[in-house]
Amino acid sequence: MRALRGHTQEEVAHRAGVHVTYLSGIERGVRNPSLKNIRAIARALEADTADLFAFETDGDYA
Repeated sequence: MRALRGHTQEEVAHRAGVHVTYLSGIERGVRNPSLKNIRAIARALEADTADLFAFETDGDYA
């Protein structure tokens, strides 16, 4: 979702108040974010929290 919207990891991490390496780890599936950080990332992407769970990598929503 982040990449398709044209945002860099740095932009989203800054807006969400998380470190860029933490966001990278979430995107790669090596970190498990808390609900607090999931909500912050969703706000940074101007999306609903549920959208982060429904989003598929091919660009379609479930």
